[in-house]
Amino acid sequence: MNASLTPGQTKVDSVKLLIDGQWVESKTTEWRDVVNPATQQVLARVPFATAEEVDAAIAAGQRAFKTWRDTPIGARMRIMLKLQALIREHSKRIAVTLSAEQGKTIADAEGDIFRGLEVVEHACSIGTLQMGEFAENVAGGVDTYTLRQPIGVCAGITPFNFPAMIPLWMFPMAIVCGNTFVLKPSEQDPLSTMMLVELALEAGVPAGVLNVVHGGKQVVDALCTHTDIKAISFVGSTEVGTHVYNLAGQHGKRVQSMMGAKNHAVVLPDANRTQTLNALVGAGFGAAGQRCMATSVAVLVGKAREWLPELKALAAKLKVNAGSEPGTDVGPLISKRAKERVLGLIESGIKEGATLELDGRDVQVPGYEQGNFVGPTLFSGVTTDMQIYTQEIFGPVLVVLEVDTLDEAIALVNRNPFGNGTGLFTQSGAAARKFQSEIDVGQVGINIPIPVPVPFFSFTGSRGSKLGDLGPYGKQVVQFYTQTKTVTARWFDDDSVNDGVNTTISLR
Repeated sequence: MNASLTPGQTKVDSVKLLIDGQWVESKTTEWRDVVNPATQQVLARVPFATAEEVDAAIAAGQRAFKTWRDTPIGARMRIMLKLQALIREHSKRIAVTLSAEQGKTIADAEGDIFRGLEVVEHACSIGTLQMGEFAENVAGGVDTYTLRQPIGVCAGITPFNFPAMIPLWMFPMAIVCGNTFVLKPSEQDPLSTMMLVELALEAGVPAGVLNVVHGGKQVVDALCTHTDIKAISFVGSTEVGTHVYNLAGQHGKRVQSMMGAKNHAVVLPDANRTQTLNALVGAGFGAAGQRCMATSVAVLVGKAREWLPELKALAAKLKVNAGSEPGTDVGPLISKRAKERVLGLIESGIKEGATLELDGRDVQVPGYEQGNFVGPTLFSGVTTDMQIYTQEIFGPVLVVLEVDTLDEAIALVNRNPFGNGTGLFTQSGAAARKFQSEIDVGQVGINIPIPVPVPFFSFTGSRGSKLGDLGPYGKQVVQFYTQTKTVTARWFDDDSVNDGVNTTISLR
């Protein structure tokens, strides 16, 4: 596979476009380096596709749709079955590339792939997922039924933090529903995404059904405004997600836009202490905090305040190193720019009066001195007007707030503009039921730190974390990628009684 890396690789390859089943060398003059964030080694060059190349990819999807939409549902399903088998076969090799380009530990990279694989497995159930409804004899001799039909060429724009999982949230469900797809991976780490695309072709996805273009804002805007694109799926920052939602919406597209987050973990003093502290540290600092569902705020309620020293001690034990190194807990941030941003927010927390309990700014990683490393960083004494609370840091920084009651904690979480995920740690069923009922957040975990639902449910999100009504997988995404056609039918025998002319709107 041309996107994979080999040990000791020195040659820098260019990442290809995929247009109408062909790997295409872009004619662009604008390129970006794909850089290993632990070493600054240039792994590949990614093109920013030209307007003509984007148009060609969409045109290929439009041509392919004419036949793909009529492909039997069993044939589409069998391609997904083959794809999931291929992903399983190649997951460890893909994980090595994913770790090199994104910085995750190998284990976390494998988890990234597996959570996407679960969606591919769910796509294999399309035979039941895409079923319509039928009601017999809704009026005299009249039946009504629905068809769930594909909508056309769809597009997906994916972020850097999950280069396997989120593309697999998008294109498998879109194409198994009978649509064609144009994927724009993150320009920061497209190599593992391209390996998955190659597996999709190997699984039997026909030419033009799946196309790939690379680039930045110009390519995004071209997808959002093109006449032949019917739906846009986006995961990424709030700023870009809002732009995509507004621009695509203005041009008549269906849009699902999953955006920023500030995820709270509310800790009651009756919670299992060991399990809760382990969960906070793992969810707060895993993947260097670069998860949209990362726990970035711990709300300690009542006597749970006393747990802060143990939380600090546990976080301090985490090993910071390159993701490829055994035993690593926290890898590098994706880029030097990301590191500078995180360091700036840490500095703002100090200036605004928060207590820096654990400082990860000067972490040293022997052998990887050029890496974009920030160690686990912990703040206490945080208030809701500080930048480290109001902004999504997207780094290994956990901030601690303290309240006296569960009611105060619920009010605090609900005042935050984001609504991606939250968790409650308790052994009280009554407290858990109250929390899940009153909290205004899309994904709720009870003693679960990162409550991302399995694919037969739908990833939801709410408020400032989501624009659009339908989530990116589960039953909701079948609705997103299909249109419902309702058929009302009556059939007559040759000797049927003539009812005469009916000038009302009723059926009889």
